[in-house]
Amino acid sequence: MNQVLSGQGTNTAKKDLVLPAETSNKARSRLTKLAAWVSDRNIPFLILSAGMVVMLLWAGSYKMTAPGAEGIIPLVSNSPFTWWHFRLFGPYIGSDIIGLTEISAAILIITGYARPLAGIVGGLITTLMFFVTSTMLITTPGAIIAVHGMRYMSFLGLFLFKDVISLGASFYLISYFGGKAILSENKN
Repeated sequence: MNQVLSGQGTNTAKKDLVLPAETSNKARSRLTKLAAWVSDRNIPFLILSAGMVVMLLWAGSYKMTAPGAEGIIPLVSNSPFTWWHFRLFGPYIGSDIIGLTEISAAILIITGYARPLAGIVGGLITTLMFFVTSTMLITTPGAIIAVHGMRYMSFLGLFLFKDVISLGASFYLISYFGGKAILSENKN
């Protein structure tokens, strides 16, 4: 079934957004047919959302352990956005709060499969979370190191850099669930 969303601005021409169901009908070469097959089956969304959920559940539960809490002390303490968090709550309760936030976001993303608005909220939470943790790449001592006069990301820096990619994934989830929510709203 082909689905097209249409919208009009007050002084703009009508714009159509072609959803993935249309891509396989237009594909001609083997590469574009492969791309259409992947798109038609929502494989990027399925892998990305499942990976995000597993990562959030795993990381969130780990932060609720003593080693998990102790491991993020240098990250949280050196961030201009979160330096106050452990001073207010202490490292163990503070880490539990972070872990519960990650687990909550994972549950919202899972719920988004049936209720897209919940997925949007989960994506918003992870967007904020990964924006903050992405800035830790700049503020955490030892994330960038010098080797023979060249600056590189250390293992810690590379660990933090995954949050830049997760930030992009969070925006994708908002977009995907948003598209599903728009379709649902327009059915009524």
